[in-house]
Amino acid sequence: MKKSLLCLWMVVLCSIPALAQKTAKDWAQIGRYDKNNKELMSENGRAKNRVVFLGNSITDNWARMRPEFFIQNGFIGRGISGQTSYQFLIRFRPDVIDLQPKLVIINAGTNDVAENVCSYDEDVTFGNIVSMVELAKTHKIKVILTTVLPAAGFGWRPEIKDAPDKIAALNARLARFAKEEKIPFVDYYSALVAPDRSLKKEYSNDGVHPTDAGYEIMEAIIKEAIRKIVK
Repeated sequence: MKKSLLCLWMVVLCSIPALAQKTAKDWAQIGRYDKNNKELMSENGRAKNRVVFLGNSITDNWARMRPEFFIQNGFIGRGISGQTSYQFLIRFRPDVIDLQPKLVIINAGTNDVAENVCSYDEDVTFGNIVSMVELAKTHKIKVILTTVLPAAGFGWRPEIKDAPDKIAALNARLARFAKEEKIPFVDYYSALVAPDRSLKKEYSNDGVHPTDAGYEIMEAIIKEAIRKIVK
């Protein structure tokens, strides 16, 4: 508990400059999808098989670069670049629960490891993801957890040298949790990882974010898992 509280205080302190310069009143960027969320909430009759993708820039770019995947399948992208599991948890209600989806797909952890808002603490990141799963279950929303994508390092955080080990440890922990809770666990990692534990060059330009070719691989993997839940 003390460790969690300390990290939360660090989140606040580390975020002060960014808050002052960019988004002082909306640290989790709840307003990003507010208009579209309200439109979707007015169409509850169409929500029976709604699927929400919750994530960071990997999900944000996915919906932007390959909109046909989301539009043709009726999927809803709720990714925000740069975000961590802390911010996902804050916006889980407006961006997931309030939309009353049948299924939420959670891809979290990359920016936690990259320490975008706070020193990385696996226990806290894992706890944030568990809390989202618990919230989803309470509201009768099915969950698919996914692996953190491979990354040997982060161009915007060159001082972080142990990203592959942290990602591997978090993925293993999420896999165990998913098995215990009987939650589908989708493995993007194995299909995309290079020998240096970055994203393969044929699937990424920076070793972290997928290109179109990378998203094609991910789409084939996730669609198979979705079909087992959403008919």
